[in-house]
Amino acid sequence: MKDLKLDGSNVTLLYGYGGFEISLTPVYAAARGIAWYEQGGVWVDANIRGGARNKAYEDFEAVAEDLIRRGVTCRERLGTQGGSNGGLLMGNMLTRKGHELFGAVVCQVPLLDMRRYSKLLAGASWMGEYGDPDTDDWANFLHKYSPYQLVRDDCKYPPALFTTSTKDDRVHPGHARKMVAKLGTGFRPNSHFWKTTCLYTSCL
Repeated sequence: MKDLKLDGSNVTLLYGYGGFEISLTPVYAAARGIAWYEQGGVWVDANIRGGARNKAYEDFEAVAEDLIRRGVTCRERLGTQGGSNGGLLMGNMLTRKGHELFGAVVCQVPLLDMRRYSKLLAGASWMGEYGDPDTDDWANFLHKYSPYQLVRDDCKYPPALFTTSTKDDRVHPGHARKMVAKLGTGFRPNSHFWKTTCLYTSCL
């Protein structure tokens, strides 16, 4: 976008997935153009490392930091979105540096409780990607990126929308539901997050 102003004023959406050796290759999306680009929005796909490799979350944070540093956008105008494994990514963005980097987070059909993920729906088939929480994998690394366990009652989080579905045969809706419940009940009624967390469950 040659006419893009680098003054931090652009409303920007940063999208990511980061797992299972899936790359976000360039694609034309007419609806995105009409709904987002023509309204002046900036869309960024972060093609971060995945496939059982470390540093996916650091990669994504680095992209967000660079967008702010270059003046493409600012924290208040930077939103982020991801679903499924990308929902796990969003959960980590929310709990790691959400208050520093993002104005809003959209977390779609996410994995969020990595302590119990292997016991829900298709979760056991993903242990090659994430690790086995019933072994030393939990203490060694899994606990470090399990968003449900990383929620703190002394942290200010950005507004977030969680979506899930009762018809998804892979990711259990309990992940999103319990995360929203924890974010809500774990905070004071007058806290920043109390009125800015939303859960949408589809039964279609």
